[in-house]
Amino acid sequence: MRTEPVRPRGGLLAVHAHPDDETLATGALLATWAASGEPVTLVTCTRGEQGEVIGAELAHLEGDGPALAAHREGELAAALANLGVSDHVFLDQVEPDGSRGQVGERAFRDSGMAWAAPGIARAAAEADLPEGALVGVPLDEAARRLARVLRERRPRVVVTYEPSGGYGHPDHVRAHEITVRAIELAREEGSVVPDAGASDPEDVRVGGARAVDPSAGHDLELWQSVVPAEVARAARRELAVLPGVATLRAEHPELTLPNPDEPLPPVAKTGLEEVVEVEVGPVLGAVVGALRAHATQVQHVGVALGSGDGDPTGEGGQGGAAEALGWYALSNDVLAALPSREFYTVTSESAGASRTFTGNDQTGPVAWTS
Repeated sequence: MRTEPVRPRGGLLAVHAHPDDETLATGALLATWAASGEPVTLVTCTRGEQGEVIGAELAHLEGDGPALAAHREGELAAALANLGVSDHVFLDQVEPDGSRGQVGERAFRDSGMAWAAPGIARAAAEADLPEGALVGVPLDEAARRLARVLRERRPRVVVTYEPSGGYGHPDHVRAHEITVRAIELAREEGSVVPDAGASDPEDVRVGGARAVDPSAGHDLELWQSVVPAEVARAARRELAVLPGVATLRAEHPELTLPNPDEPLPPVAKTGLEEVVEVEVGPVLGAVVGALRAHATQVQHVGVALGSGDGDPTGEGGQGGAAEALGWYALSNDVLAALPSREFYTVTSESAGASRTFTGNDQTGPVAWTS
């Protein structure tokens, strides 16, 4: 596998399904790009109304969609402040071109999920989908809104999940589809032209390929968050022996460790040939701060002492590791490695023709409207 270190050039636009996904999937990329002084935009598709809530203090928010949405908006704002990102858009607040009065009339809502296995999600039953669920929004209705943001921001790079949404959440899958279709729509209108003033395209190489010449009217690049399977398994093995983890688990016996040998979520890929690599270490403090900001969704965020965060919480250990800098857990109480690197596949084309989803191997029979 050939790796190319990230070199921010021009604008970056990230598309995510819920508050917290921007940090969990692409936190180091966003912080690195923002720190370089290049423009960064985050588009969030829903407010995470169906999310589970961690901890007794905020447990009353679970099941109260509007209240949880409002709280998670605040968490997201705090996380973005840590990451250094100031340009944020909720997708349902974008007015599609050629329409009047649609903004605020339709809210795109979290479609919900359930845990199918450690680190792998499945969709809720179709009968249980909330009104306005993202998976039920017509694809082009959502994609035209995102296409407008692409035309206005003119990023050089758009980043989102790989086609299975990282871990199978139906909204993540849908966010990928919306992103791909938005690029196609904007291309059809001849308006996906990265900002020519960002840098000399001769100087921009990612994934071994020269970036497109803005003056030629070629596409921006689509980056998809992945992790090499061997790296994911190595991080799980290191997590189990990180100093501090044993003490944490003794204090919180409900926490479990992932099995390095069990099936991995779809984000883990074998046979990757070329990827862009983002080092987490230089922006670890920003990423940890953003993770901790999402307190209803992320718990027990800790780093190994010496990793660069100066962890003041007492949940840190000693010494670093090659693939795991620390740990955190989601609502399933399974510890996850805070990775030392993020990885992205790169293409200057869209990820293929738009599709009508009838579920995937994680989600079961849930229909997506095309």
